[in-house]
Amino acid sequence: MKSWLLVTLFASLTTLTTCRTALPTDTYEAYPTYSGPDLGLTFVQGHARLRVWAPTAEKLQLKLYAEGTGGTPVAEYAMQKSMGGTWVYALPAQPAGRFYVVQATIKGRQMAETPDPYVHAVGLNGQRGALLDPATVRPLEWEDDVRPKLRQATDIIIGELHVRDLSMQPQSGIQHKGKFLGVAEIGTRGPEGVKTGLDHLSELGITHVHLLPTNDYASIDESQLQENRYNWGYDPLNYSVPEGSYATDPADPAVRILEMKQMVQRLHRRGLRLVLDVVYNHTANAARSSFEQLVPGYYYRHNADGSLSDAAACGNEVASERPMVRKLIVESVAYWAREYHVDGFRFDLMGILDIRTMRAVRTALDETDHSIFVYGEGWTAGASPLPEAQRAVKANVLKMDRIAAFGDELRDGVKGHYARQTEPGFASGQPGLEESVKFGIVAATQHPQLDYSKVNYSKTPWATTPAQAINYVACHDDRVLWDKLTVANPGASEAELIRMDLLSNTIVFTSQGVPFLPVGDEFLRTKGGSHNSYNLPDNVNQLDWARKAKYQEVFRFYQQLIALRKAHPAFRLPTQELIQQHLEFLPGLPATTIGYRLLHHAGGDEWNTIVVLFNGSRQPANLPLPGGRYSVVLAGDQINPQGISKLESTAAEMKVEVPASSAMILVQP
Repeated sequence: MKSWLLVTLFASLTTLTTCRTALPTDTYEAYPTYSGPDLGLTFVQGHARLRVWAPTAEKLQLKLYAEGTGGTPVAEYAMQKSMGGTWVYALPAQPAGRFYVVQATIKGRQMAETPDPYVHAVGLNGQRGALLDPATVRPLEWEDDVRPKLRQATDIIIGELHVRDLSMQPQSGIQHKGKFLGVAEIGTRGPEGVKTGLDHLSELGITHVHLLPTNDYASIDESQLQENRYNWGYDPLNYSVPEGSYATDPADPAVRILEMKQMVQRLHRRGLRLVLDVVYNHTANAARSSFEQLVPGYYYRHNADGSLSDAAACGNEVASERPMVRKLIVESVAYWAREYHVDGFRFDLMGILDIRTMRAVRTALDETDHSIFVYGEGWTAGASPLPEAQRAVKANVLKMDRIAAFGDELRDGVKGHYARQTEPGFASGQPGLEESVKFGIVAATQHPQLDYSKVNYSKTPWATTPAQAINYVACHDDRVLWDKLTVANPGASEAELIRMDLLSNTIVFTSQGVPFLPVGDEFLRTKGGSHNSYNLPDNVNQLDWARKAKYQEVFRFYQQLIALRKAHPAFRLPTQELIQQHLEFLPGLPATTIGYRLLHHAGGDEWNTIVVLFNGSRQPANLPLPGGRYSVVLAGDQINPQGISKLESTAAEMKVEVPASSAMILVQP
């Protein structure tokens, strides 16, 4: 997410004045810290104990309520001051209420009631924590749930999705529309009998389902779901709790936990891994957050005048470099992996977080499963007081082992600039972007044939292995691919736009690295031209399954393209050294064309030589390649691994005509 797109939403939520009392950083460093594993609500033999870090509080009250909202406290306890700036209270075996909050007194001022930052179960709208152990809420056979096998990170194929988008269309055939359970439904069919929902994801062939934020967020009133409001969810309220609007009963703390686990279980049984889109870089409302109510100023970065800094363009940014903030982030991520069996994490505006925190995340996840995939946006949405050298931005991916970043070089090289919407890219015939596309083809690694000075953004490689580079041409942000191609190519026919679309993602899925596809692009998804649909209605955001029926040939191409990648390890080389050894760009090609060879059974591929040709020009191009006997396995909108046609020349060099706006792949067995 480019969080600046949401600034209008959050301006009404965020009161900055209460955070202008920020202390000097060295004062925060003097706060005592707590290293134990039991922050928040923990359970031992069914008995609950709450530990909250609030080092500046003079007292901390624990209040119990019968319901998740409304009413008056049914019990109140004074928490006891403990080690490392924490306060603790052991609850009785049969507590008087089902929900809890804490309330601090700081410098004689009584702060607002709030759940603790480590809360794992909540009531309606996340206002109060629930006295519930999430480990006791699980589907049948949850203990037998296992992650689908993954041999190496470059085998990953990511499909990005919003929970609501998959099911809300009236013809989706999905019963639990907009819910976790809707993602879990099987056997659903749409117009003309096309597979929808989870069956569609399986049919497409992706390996990882990336869900936009599923943690508890602020913009949807869970008590008014009949209003059917929509939001992407990049406004976090409680970091470690599932979002209630995706549950069939958001008022019952157990339901959202159970149904999210049921979704994970069903995805795993279908051979799909789950990636959560996590937003640890800011909160929806700094002034009213549990952070500010318990330890004012500490969790956020500030400008010199004491005001909140705002690299997220959402009113605030989280100070991940402070020990107790880092601890919260790391333990939250580890909790999702451990308790919900999550298989990967996409960090929103990862560049706001510091390198040390991201390294700690990687280390913590390895304790659960080394194959859990971590990636994020390697940039910020605005200036930050955290020095650039400490940020988890693209340029510093080299310092973060097994953490990947999105490659906007390839993205904007292929389709054109993300913000200058009418500007075309390589796939629409724009010259001068060849090196930017090639940068993505080698997965942002070092390659001797690239002229990095001509790359649109990064002038040096930023990945040490291809698994650190996410290749994509579209995501939930900005216009979807079909709408971008339409606005950037006025007057182009539908057939021409389809050729550009197929070329764009043929580049993605034949490049080294990890390919990423927003679900729906495989049947030419449109949002009616919207470039920022974060709060627009379902009729803009939902997947239109009638388009899958209409563009079945396009879907079939995408399905075959993914299958081609999965069948041939030459497109999935695991190291920079293997790319340098086996991938050779063809020299002397004209502008708006790219060609390269994958040589010598790259990656153990059954094909000895693979020639990949891209013609971004809107005219046919005659491209040279070494003479020999070739089988054409991809040509434009056709894929056949057994061969579409044969080409042969005994000369040292031969010419191949590649039609306008298309790709061609030729192989020598």
